[in-house]
Amino acid sequence: MKTFINLIKREFRLFWGNSVLRLLFIGAPILYGVLFGYVYKKGKVTDLNIIVVDEDDTPLSNRLIDMLNDTEVLNVITVKPQGSGLKKAMIAYDGQALVSIPDRFEADVLQNRSPEINVDINLANILTANYASRAIQVVLGTLNAGMEMEALKKKGTPDFAAIDKYEAFKTNYVRLYNSSSNYMSFLWPGMLATIIQQVLLLALALSFAQEYERNTFKSELLAQTRSPLQAMLVKCIPYWLMIIPIWLFFLALQHWFRVPLAPEQTATNLLLAALFVISASLLGVLVSILIPNQLKATEILMVVATPSFVVSGFTWPLSQMPRWVAYIADVIPLTHFLQGYRILLTQQGTITDIQRPLLALGILTAVFGVCAYVALRIKMKRALKAD
Repeated sequence: MKTFINLIKREFRLFWGNSVLRLLFIGAPILYGVLFGYVYKKGKVTDLNIIVVDEDDTPLSNRLIDMLNDTEVLNVITVKPQGSGLKKAMIAYDGQALVSIPDRFEADVLQNRSPEINVDINLANILTANYASRAIQVVLGTLNAGMEMEALKKKGTPDFAAIDKYEAFKTNYVRLYNSSSNYMSFLWPGMLATIIQQVLLLALALSFAQEYERNTFKSELLAQTRSPLQAMLVKCIPYWLMIIPIWLFFLALQHWFRVPLAPEQTATNLLLAALFVISASLLGVLVSILIPNQLKATEILMVVATPSFVVSGFTWPLSQMPRWVAYIADVIPLTHFLQGYRILLTQQGTITDIQRPLLALGILTAVFGVCAYVALRIKMKRALKAD
């Protein structure tokens, strides 16, 4: 036990003696957690600039413009009397949509000629385009319905009959879970988990690789322990201990930014997080054992860590990806952690609902652990035979 504690202390000294590793493991989560939090703090998109071309300039067209401007999402940045120079205007005003009201709009409406309003959506950014499109549809649908009912009332139709005639059936939409469509609640926690995986992989990529490069693997590590399991634990435990305050810091940030949590599932959250941290750590250790070069080991794990969020299925469904991409995603711990996280914290699930992600993380932990153990045992035997 004394030897084990001494090895743990040695690992902490190696960590604190590496300024780059200190900055990466401690500084990166703090910096990125705060930075990304403030990036998405607003949670939803508002005041998107739109341009209106009003060739009619009548009370009805002005009413439509006022309705567009009154929505939280839209901001009528300019109203043009004609449709010239619109491409440059869209770029100059960062316009997300263009609403064109035709000449004689009001007159055609009053004479039941069904005029057309053209809406051009700027799809350069899909997120803002969806927000702008949905808000414009609501405004135009509201105005259209109101005018239809007004026309029926002028013909002598009672209010209740006008509503029933226009609305043949009712549709109720219930927003489950992230009811406010808050982008912060949706995206930010997943990015924090990505940061955790990345720093673990990059830090543990150096665990055994730096021993090989400094020629201390045999002279210092093997001089104190011949057990592959003990050596692996010695390399991992310091980072597992240091990751705890980072997780707590992230939880504090979630309270600060008012991101919903599920305190009733604390034990399940801890189990999911623990399996995620252990599996990611063992993946880093495995690569560090197999690649006796710090630079190459970190490069290999950067190839794994960098695209992991994209292929995890968190923002784009795995079912819509090619099967071979989904197979790659299944080997990355982040994929299964984010699946479980979404069910637990976003959909208020229980441990029975995340059995598949937990099982997958358990399998990855076992596979990476066994492979790392076997590889390290072979390395140890070769080093000792070199005598």
